[in-house]
Amino acid sequence: MTGSTPQPTSAPDRLALLTLLAGAACIGFAPILVRYSHVGPSATAGFRVLFALPVLWAWMWWDHRVPRPMVRRARWSDFPLLALAGLLFVGDLAIWHWSLQFTTVAKSTLLANFAPLFATLGAWLLLGERVTARFCFCLVLALAGVAMLVLLRSSGTGTATHPEALRGDLLAILAAVFYAAYLLMVKRLRRSFTGLTIMAWTGLVSCPVFLLAGITLGESVWPQTALAWGILLLLGWISHLGGQTLIATAMGRLPASFSSIGLLLQPVIAAVLAWFLFAEHLSPLQILGGLIVLAGIGLASQKA
Repeated sequence: MTGSTPQPTSAPDRLALLTLLAGAACIGFAPILVRYSHVGPSATAGFRVLFALPVLWAWMWWDHRVPRPMVRRARWSDFPLLALAGLLFVGDLAIWHWSLQFTTVAKSTLLANFAPLFATLGAWLLLGERVTARFCFCLVLALAGVAMLVLLRSSGTGTATHPEALRGDLLAILAAVFYAAYLLMVKRLRRSFTGLTIMAWTGLVSCPVFLLAGITLGESVWPQTALAWGILLLLGWISHLGGQTLIATAMGRLPASFSSIGLLLQPVIAAVLAWFLFAEHLSPLQILGGLIVLAGIGLASQKA
C-alpha cells in the first residue's frame, strides 16, 4: 500500500480542501440529528445509510456515463476490499456507542477524535506520506483545541467508575483506530474508484449490519411518526450522502494525514449547533478551544 502521494505540508488542492471541510461540516450535524432520533443508535445508523443508498447508486450510475482516466467501475471481485471499508465504518460507530455505556460522553468523544493520530501514523507507514514536524505541531494544536472544547462541556455525564471507566476509554480509543483505518482504506480505494462508488458499495455492507445489530440488541428499530422518519431522512442525506461522500471524494486529492486533521472541524460544528439548538452555551475557554482547532487546520493547509 505504499506509493507516491502529495505531501501534507504543501498547500492542498483548494477545491479538495473546501470539499473536505464541507463534508466535515455536514457530519457535524450528525450528533444533533442522532439526539433527536426516536430509534436506537444502531438502527439510527442503519437508516442513515439506507436512505442514502438509493441516491448514491443512482448518482453513481449517472456518473459512470462519463469515462475518467485512472477510474473504473467496481466489480464483484472488488467487493472484499469495499466490504472491509464498510465493516471498518461499522466498527467505528458501534464501538464508540458501546464506549458511551462505560465512560463519560466528554471523554469518549475526545478519545474518539484521536483518530488523526492513528491515521497520520498509518499514512506514514502504509501510504508512504512524509510527516513533518510542522504538521505534527498543527495536529497536536488542533487536538488540544478539541480537548478544550469537549472536556470543558457540562452537557453529558457518565456514572461509570474505574475499572468500567477505563474500559470505556479503551473502547473509545479503539473506535478511533477503526475510523483511522476506515480513512486509510478509503484513501487506498480512491486510487481506483470515485468517492460515489466507494460509498455506494460500502453501504451495501454497513446498512444491513447496523440494522441487524439494532434488532439483536433489542433496540427500537421502527420509527412511529412522520417526524421520526424525517429526522432519519435528514441524517441520511446530510451526514451520510453529503458528509461521507464529500469526504471520500476529497480524499482522492488530499493526503490521508491532512484529511484526518481537517475532519476535526466536526466537533466544532457540533458544538456550535448544540449552542443554538439546545442552549448548551460555550464558555470563553471552549470558544478559545474551537478557535485553536480552526487555527491548527488552517496552519496545516498552508505551505511549509
